Amino acid sequence: MPKRCRDSFTIGLMSGTSLDGVDGVLATCAADSGGRMRSIAHAYIPFPNALRAELLALQTAGHNEIEREAQSANALAHQYAACVKQLLDGAGNSASQISAIGVHGQTIRHRPDLGFTRQTNNPALLAELTGIDVIADFRSRDIAAGGQGAPLVPAFHQAAFGQTGETRVVANIGGISNISILDGDSDNATGFDTGPGNMLLDAWIGRHRGLPYDADGAWAASGTVIAALLQTLLQEPYLAAPPPKSTGRDLFHLAWLDDKLHAFPAVAAADVQATLTAFTARTLADAIARTAGDAAAVYLCGGGAYNAQLTAQLTAALQAQGQNARVLSTDALGVAPNQVEALAFAWLAQRFLQRQPGNLPAVTGARGSRVLGALYPR
Repeated sequence: MPKRCRDSFTIGLMSGTSLDGVDGVLATCAADSGGRMRSIAHAYIPFPNALRAELLALQTAGHNEIEREAQSANALAHQYAACVKQLLDGAGNSASQISAIGVHGQTIRHRPDLGFTRQTNNPALLAELTGIDVIADFRSRDIAAGGQGAPLVPAFHQAAFGQTGETRVVANIGGISNISILDGDSDNATGFDTGPGNMLLDAWIGRHRGLPYDADGAWAASGTVIAALLQTLLQEPYLAAPPPKSTGRDLFHLAWLDDKLHAFPAVAAADVQATLTAFTARTLADAIARTAGDAAAVYLCGGGAYNAQLTAQLTAALQAQGQNARVLSTDALGVAPNQVEALAFAWLAQRFLQRQPGNLPAVTGARGSRVLGALYPR
């Protein structure tokens, strides 16, 4: 990886599998920063209920979905543009000062096994609305090279959080959980999707309480883990598959959970929430124990980093595996947990501008390093 980057401003936008809204950061990469980017402004735009419902519906095949996706992409571009405006207004920057916007898009299909991934987006419209170059479609190039197209954040995690002489794990707990294992003695990093993060937790509390998420894990804390159900969930073949691997709503969804619950017809809803929280924690802890037994610390980011019950469960699960790693949030590394992924896409945009690779073949399984993204000029 290059050691230096020119003085510049880049915006990163991320809307993840939790489908809650758009996180954006305005980032700078100064020439004297050693190549590390830092966030200087953050904005969050929640999705309108109708857009969230439509994006969720598009996760599965349905009537007139081509037109519905196109209209959703247009609506999403307007949400992204609103986030960009909030960032610029808050920081006092103008569009002319921004080198590029790096935008992930909203994943509605992720099927690397079939050679494709689909992130709904209209980057041409976003460029038109903002007057800023837009870089999008980061995953397709890696898949074209035989990779999974995900996770893409380990390369950024290594650049931003790697520490010489120390092995670290960065655990991103969004809708799906993924880990990056940072080798402190080199620029190498590995990582993979470990399984569900908040996805099943959010879906279950949405069904039973009409809430978008389990704030601080309070509802899960009121229940009791159902040991037999937890063991059933842990039998999912994906969890035992070796990396490189990635997953999403194509596998983990309410229908998947309902199928597992057929053998447990009389369980209390709060106990299921407690079990799902333990499931997320166990899948993360098992993956860390298998692949990063010498980690000195596990740094949490994503929405799950704000779930105290999940953090406690993860800490306990690691200790049960004989892991003594400290469990902290990325706040300890100078980046708020809800800004890490958006900052990663600002970094990926910067990599594109420098024509530097953004993927790690050891993570995705691609045939080699590739420059990721496609440019939509302003």
